[in-house]
Amino acid sequence: MKTAIYETAGRAREYSELALNLFNHCDHSCIYCYAPNVLRKDRGDFNQSAESRLLPLDIEISANKFKGENRRVLLCFTCDPYQDSEKGSKITRTAIEILHEAGLGVIILTKGGIRSMRDFDLLKPGVDAYATTLTLNDPVKSNQWEPGAALPVERIYALEQAHKKGIETWVSFEPVIYPQETFKLLELTHTFVDHYKVGTMNYHPQGKSTDWKAFGFAMKRVMDAMGVKYYFKNDLLREMGILPAEFKQKVVCR
Repeated sequence: MKTAIYETAGRAREYSELALNLFNHCDHSCIYCYAPNVLRKDRGDFNQSAESRLLPLDIEISANKFKGENRRVLLCFTCDPYQDSEKGSKITRTAIEILHEAGLGVIILTKGGIRSMRDFDLLKPGVDAYATTLTLNDPVKSNQWEPGAALPVERIYALEQAHKKGIETWVSFEPVIYPQETFKLLELTHTFVDHYKVGTMNYHPQGKSTDWKAFGFAMKRVMDAMGVKYYFKNDLLREMGILPAEFKQKVVCR
């Protein structure tokens, strides 16, 4: 049986302590993606459409082992739960149903935009969360960096609709490709996003062109002025010269 729900480690644990990766591939083809290296896959092969790596029984057996957990299960870290190829298998919907049957909450982390909204009827206020990664507001740049993902306007629309349904929403500002785009995305979304997780840009040379210390302190000033909740990741805090234990986060990871 393939590994289903697992305890996260390292950078991933700052987002969620439990996770479930449904696919071995991702057709979003983001050029900054770290997953091909982690999974030791050729990037071209990794970006091909594929069916689920798990059977429903794999997920059910694993979910039953975590019954009674207060921690939620994140879908997904090394792939997106809403790819074009997923339309056939509907494994993401099945996974949510199985996790709920075991009394587990879920966190959806996706760049799927409108296609991810098909499962909003399953997400429960106070139990589940819906999150999206926002990197670029400019659609042309988005298509260059994330050619298979939904455009930013779609992702923002999905966030707003989730918020209207009373579902907890959050945004991952990681990777930060161009800081000015990140500030714009914050401006566009802060009225319907419950909290933000802010990082840097790892695994790609573009990250070396940013003054992360200046970005971090500027982002904190703007977020504090807006009154939004946030979690700054350890990578960013190190660039800012702050020890994680000394930084007062405005949201606690679950």
